Amino acid sequence: MENLLILLLIGLGGALGSAARYALSTLVTALTTTASPFFPWGTWVVNALGCLMIGIIFTLGLETPWLSPAGRAFLITGFLGGFTTFSTFANETLLLFQEGKTATALLYMLSSNLVGLGFAALGHHLTLWWLRG
Repeated sequence: MENLLILLLIGLGGALGSAARYALSTLVTALTTTASPFFPWGTWVVNALGCLMIGIIFTLGLETPWLSPAGRAFLITGFLGGFTTFSTFANETLLLFQEGKTATALLYMLSSNLVGLGFAALGHHLTLWWLRG
């Protein structure tokens, strides 16, 4: 029963995080389009804010009894997972650096960005190839 509650909390948090990402990104994009039409400020702000939020929430969870496992599931996995997975990536990289695993952290950063960009390009090209027959 506890696992079901956790799943429901993650789902609810994810839905709220996704809606918050869309709302904030849309607002920021509307406010910045004329000033900088070629930079994705909406996504940038969401990712930066998500990283700040995971730093605060994760540390509060470690350093205080403020956050229960269900609360962590709702806020970190659910809300921030829906808001931006970049925050999780940043936090995991930070933890690797803090553990003294510098080479692993750098490999994780570099490979995540290169593979992510490469797979996005591959998906784009495969879809165009499939659509054009």
